[in-house]
Amino acid sequence: MLAPFVVANVISAEKHPNADKLRVCMVDIGDGNPIQVVCGAPNARGGMKAVFAAPGTTIPASGDVLKIGAIRGVESRGMLVSEREMGLSDEHAGIIEMPADAPLGKPFAEVLGLNDPVFDIAVTPNRPDALGVHGVARDLAAAGLGTFNEKAPKPVAGEFPCPITVTIEAPELCPAFGIRVIRGVKNGPSPEWLQKRLRAIGLRPINALVDITNLLTHDRSRPLHVFDAAKVKGNLVVRRAKKGEKILALDGKTYELDDTICAISDDVAVESLAGVMGGEESGVSESTTDVVVESALWNPLNIAQTGRKLGLLSDARFRFERGVDPAFMMPGLELATQLILEMCGGEPSEVFVAGEVPDTSRVIDFPLSEPKRLTGIEIKADEIKRILSHLGFTTAGTGDSLKVSPPTWRGDIEGKADLVEEVVRIAGLERVPETAFERDENARKPVLTTLQKRTRAAKRALAARGSVEGVTWSFISKEHATRFGGGKPEIALANPIASDLSDMRPSLIPGLAISAQKNADRGYEDVALFEVGQIFLGDKPEDQLMAATSLRRGAAKVSGAGRHWSGSSGNVDVYDAKADALTVLAACGAPTDKLQIVAGGPNYLHPGRSGTIQLGPKLILGYFGELPAHARCARHRRPGFGCGNFPRPSARAEGEAHEGEAEARTLRVSAGRARFRVPRRSEGHGGRDHPCRAERGEGSDREHRRVRPLRRQRRAGRQEVARDRSHVAAAREDAHRCRDRRGREEDRRRSLEEDRRDAALNKHQIREHEAVALDDFANLHLRFFARTSARPRRKCEIRRSPRKDRPLRGAPRASHCRKLFLPVRAALSQDRA
Repeated sequence: MLAPFVVANVISAEKHPNADKLRVCMVDIGDGNPIQVVCGAPNARGGMKAVFAAPGTTIPASGDVLKIGAIRGVESRGMLVSEREMGLSDEHAGIIEMPADAPLGKPFAEVLGLNDPVFDIAVTPNRPDALGVHGVARDLAAAGLGTFNEKAPKPVAGEFPCPITVTIEAPELCPAFGIRVIRGVKNGPSPEWLQKRLRAIGLRPINALVDITNLLTHDRSRPLHVFDAAKVKGNLVVRRAKKGEKILALDGKTYELDDTICAISDDVAVESLAGVMGGEESGVSESTTDVVVESALWNPLNIAQTGRKLGLLSDARFRFERGVDPAFMMPGLELATQLILEMCGGEPSEVFVAGEVPDTSRVIDFPLSEPKRLTGIEIKADEIKRILSHLGFTTAGTGDSLKVSPPTWRGDIEGKADLVEEVVRIAGLERVPETAFERDENARKPVLTTLQKRTRAAKRALAARGSVEGVTWSFISKEHATRFGGGKPEIALANPIASDLSDMRPSLIPGLAISAQKNADRGYEDVALFEVGQIFLGDKPEDQLMAATSLRRGAAKVSGAGRHWSGSSGNVDVYDAKADALTVLAACGAPTDKLQIVAGGPNYLHPGRSGTIQLGPKLILGYFGELPAHARCARHRRPGFGCGNFPRPSARAEGEAHEGEAEARTLRVSAGRARFRVPRRSEGHGGRDHPCRAERGEGSDREHRRVRPLRRQRRAGRQEVARDRSHVAAAREDAHRCRDRRGREEDRRRSLEEDRRDAALNKHQIREHEAVALDDFANLHLRFFARTSARPRRKCEIRRSPRKDRPLRGAPRASHCRKLFLPVRAALSQDRA
């Protein structure tokens, strides 16, 4: 990444002719061909050496690719970069100034020693010791890659008693706390070697005191904190924060605390968030002369809770919540003191320690045959001892068993199996022998349950038929749950996340129907979805079932949706849903040759376009059919066909309408009212007391119709026709498109002549007829006349234009009749009135 940036010599830097703050520089990279560069850095001058980036180079900080361009009318063929543009620091006051003896044309990273290899290591949560370079080096040395140099820090003698004390009021959150005061320090930039190390791991050098704490955090996995002693009022107290207390942290944000957060405070206010981040008020700066160095142990669980609650992720929190080496608390404080004295000078005080460092020593009995038993690797006793000792374990004993004591930084070692893992990973996993499974009948037992096998088989079968798997909410609205056989109080949620997610779903259809409609709203009307998930019929364990449901919409057939050069396959129908259902049952192992298909299904399916798949009269395996308009969860313009293995809901309500009935209904005008006849169940609709039976005059409905007032009959007829005017209008539009344009006037003339002839011959009884759309109904007006007497008279006439005289006695007003029958062509019978 840094290879294209080379050392260049600035030959000259002249003022830009069109800008006061820009300079036109001539740059030499060692090939003898000067390059013109426009630069705005104030330190750009002739004779200096800088870092040059040629056109085509990518700037690390921004990701921009340099191009040849003109700046204020002057061509620029490259760029002189700064430290911030290279991602080395935030310094942007000027360009990078290289040493005077730097060779021209050489990569600047090589000259400055920035070409060291960087390893990015992913550390598992059980290895907090590997979050420091020291721990990684120990493991590499144990594996034979180099020699591990472990130097224990020497204690630093204090020159005066520590003037600040610490009180721990919450020992369950802070087992031990140690501090030391160092007077007369001179804070400034850290040495170049330290800054290079920090830059190599992506950290920005700040000052010597802060850089030392960052170094120990990443080198020894020992987070520390440094206070400005002049800003600490009185002594320090480790306690639970009080509700409502606030702190301005080092990241510039103010956080509100509560009693679950562990804090470090002085006699005035909170100074630091324990184990997470320090406070801005007590932070060190270049003017700091006296410091308080803190090294403590914290409760890992409390540190994690504090960080999540406040939304703070720091290097200290990342290590404390995983657990640090408790035995290195005091050596870490001594090592920080040594580095501060070397870089900043000063006089150290004695160490003040509150609490006690917990003793984590333990002994584990480790049989030497355990690696062979668990992994199959034959490892000799000497090799086991060598590996464990290089990893920091203490071993003792002879014979077939060892006494092993894990080191303090390995809190994850608890038993024999953990020791085997340590030995095997260092010895090499490639030494684990390949062992075949035994072939007898008891060697391998099935892992998946029958339900898991059927679930996966159902998903594969539906996916193979071109459907896309969907995962919908297990919660649906009360209205949808009631429509699909649910809505019981026992499966309603006590605290729903939204008002339209109040009940557990009794079926998978509502979620799939809503998803299909959302796709249609975005222009993808032909969609096939399926889901295999749980449905809930009650609050008992046996009421929670696994169901498989498929839903097809539009032209989403198995052969493919949409248009094709050979012709469209048409929209999906009930047979596609039936094929999906049978495919799923066959994949799940159902005996397809013994299945029975019975007409009809649940009340949310179309009664004439649905079926029930059963194995005998009592064992129902699933349903398939069309979703009519009243049963859909969204307003589909096209019918949806679905299949599923779900229980039968309650019986169909009487007189319930379905989409498609308006197309199958027939207009019938009788006794001054209009109504629609619904075909019988064999024609696609059902119901024992359906209006079609009453139309034939069967049962009590006929007698009730006789005594019903005539005006109520007319009103009911008008309302029923008004509900289906949209369907009649659609039929009229279809007739317009199908009629030949040349014969349109002739057909209209003939139709009007037939209407006049029929009107002259028939004025009493009106036969059944189908609604036929005409081009122009604006001049047709249908009027009904009726008399209530012993011998009722009824007549109907069609006029070319409305009469302005008053209507005859007993007839409804012409305005009502025009509203009711303008879209309808009425054919009159030939009987005499």
